Amino acid sequence: MIVFWFLLIALVVVVAAVTLAVVGGGSEAVLPEAEPDRVADALPETRPVVRADIDALRLPVAPRGYRMAEVDDVLERLAAELAERDARIAQLEASAQAPQRAPQDAVPARPDLTKRPGQ
Repeated sequence: MIVFWFLLIALVVVVAAVTLAVVGGGSEAVLPEAEPDRVADALPETRPVVRADIDALRLPVAPRGYRMAEVDDVLERLAAELAERDARIAQLEASAQAPQRAPQDAVPARPDLTKRPGQ
């Protein structure tokens, strides 16, 4: 019989605590909305993004944030791809600026047929 009363009182206390937590919160929700964070070192808007920009970028952490290891892996991959792209662009620009030689060696000169032998 004592166990019954103990469980009944415990149940009333739990129901009262939950009711006070939900109703007593007032205008605040149980979990307040997280304020949007701004990236302190945003990517540049006036020039192309380079590897150093990605290396320096740090995303903010929030209570309901992201899995940092996954995002860091993505950022590392993005930085590597940007570095590869920049190297390829530099290579193509260097080959485009190289002096273009006319393929004169490939085309043999035509003999002058108007001259006679011995002249």
